[in-house]
Amino acid sequence: MAVIAMTREMATLGKDVAAGLAERLGLEVVHHELVKQDITKRSGLPESEVHRFLEGEASLLERWRIDRRRLSRYTAQEIFELAAKGNVLIRGWGATYLLRSVSHVLCVRICAPMEFRETVLMERLNITDRATARREIERNDEAHNGTMQRMFGIDWTDPALYAIVLNTARIPVEDCVEYLVRVVRSPAFAETERSRLQLMNQLVSTRVRSALERHFGAMRAGRSRPRWRPARWS
Repeated sequence: MAVIAMTREMATLGKDVAAGLAERLGLEVVHHELVKQDITKRSGLPESEVHRFLEGEASLLERWRIDRRRLSRYTAQEIFELAAKGNVLIRGWGATYLLRSVSHVLCVRICAPMEFRETVLMERLNITDRATARREIERNDEAHNGTMQRMFGIDWTDPALYAIVLNTARIPVEDCVEYLVRVVRSPAFAETERSRLQLMNQLVSTRVRSALERHFGAMRAGRSRPRWRPARWS
C-alpha cells in the first residue's frame, strides 16, 4: 500500500502534484487542516489555541498551557496512525520528517524559485503587484518553518529530509506526477515485513507514551521532560 509524505512550498503547484498522484494511485489526500483537527481532539485543547501556538501567535498563558513536546507526540501519533492505514498522501505537518526512516514511505518536497512562485500567486489571486506576492510567500514560508522549528526543531528546507526534491519551474506537474508514480511503484519503495515493522514500532511507541500521559498526567512545568525520539526496531 502506497504511502507518500509531501512538503510543498506555497505557489509551487504542489497541490496539483498531490491531486494528480492521488488520482493515479487511488490515494487519500490528508492535508494539514485535517491533521490539526485530529490533534486538537487528541490533546483536548481548543483548536484556536493550537493554531495560534503553531503560528507563533500564542499568548504567554497559552504557551504555558501547551506543552510543545506533548503536542509533538500527538502529531507524531496522528501521522503514524495515518501511515499505518496505507494508501495515503500526507501533506505537511512534519510527515516527511517523522516518516523518513520508514523505507516504504516516499518523502517528497515540491519547490520552485521565488520568481516562479510570485507569478503563480499573482495569477491565482489576480494581483499585479509582484512585491505583494513576494511578501505573502515569505510570510507563509516563515510561518511554516517556525512551526517545524517549534514542533520538531528542524529546517523543513533541508534536502536530506527527502528522498526526492522536484522543482516545478523546470518539471511540469504532469511529468512530476508520472515520475513519482514510477518511483513509488518501484521495488525500492515496496512495503516489506521489515518496513512495516519500522512503522509499527514508531506507532506503538507513540501510543504507549500517550497512554502513560493520560494515565499519569502530563509532567508539571519545571520538571525535566524526555524529548520525543523515534523508536528503534530490531
